[in-house]
Amino acid sequence: MKILVADDHAVVRAGLKQLLNSQPDMEVVGEAIDGREALEKAKSIRPDVTLLDIAMPGLSGLEAVPLIKEAVPNTKIVVLSMHEKEAYVHRAFASGALAYVLKASPSSDVLEGIRAANRGEYFLSSKMKAEVIGRYLESRKEKPAVRGYDLLSDREQQVFRLMVEGNSTSQIADVLCVSPKTVEKHRGNVMNKLDIHDLVALVKYAIKIGIIDPELWED
Repeated sequence: MKILVADDHAVVRAGLKQLLNSQPDMEVVGEAIDGREALEKAKSIRPDVTLLDIAMPGLSGLEAVPLIKEAVPNTKIVVLSMHEKEAYVHRAFASGALAYVLKASPSSDVLEGIRAANRGEYFLSSKMKAEVIGRYLESRKEKPAVRGYDLLSDREQQVFRLMVEGNSTSQIADVLCVSPKTVEKHRGNVMNKLDIHDLVALVKYAIKIGIIDPELWED
C-alpha cells in the first residue's frame, strides 16, 4: 500500500512513517503538514491510503476529506483524532473517511485501520464502542433527502460546506484552485437556491440538515 501521511507535528509524522515502513505491506510515499498540502500531494501521488490528522492549521483534516475523495476517488482515508465524541466519527465517515483512529490508541489500531480502509471496510478505534458505526450507517438510511441542499451542484455543495465552516472567499478559492470571482458566483448561487442570504442563517441551516454538528462547535 502506498500511504500519504498528513499531520502538522513533525515528531508524529516521523513516528508514523517509522511504524508504517516497518510493515511488509506498507510504504509511506508522501508527507503533508496540513490539509491543503495533503490535497495537493494526494493529487500528484495518488496514494492507496491517506492518513489524516483531524486538526491541522489552515485546512483541517475533516475539511480535506471530501476534497481529497473528489480529486482522488480511489484513495481510502483514515482519520487520526484525539476526540472520542461520536459526532466527530459521524462527520468523518459522512465526509468520506472509512477509518477513525484515536491518537491515544495502540499502534496496532493504526495498522488495522489502514488495512481495513484499504479493503473498503469501516474501522473504529478499539477504545470506542463498535456500535457507533452501526448507528452511523442507520442514520444514513433514515436521513430524508434535503431538497434545497440536493439542488446544489457538487461544486456549490463544496463552497457551501467551506463557507459554513468559516472560510473566507480567498481561502475557499485557494482550496478549490479557482478564482475569488468564481467563488463569489457559487456563493450567490448557493444563497439563491437555498433562499438564505446571510451567513448566520446558512450555518443554522447546515446544522439543521447535518452538514455541521453543533457538538463540533463546542471545543
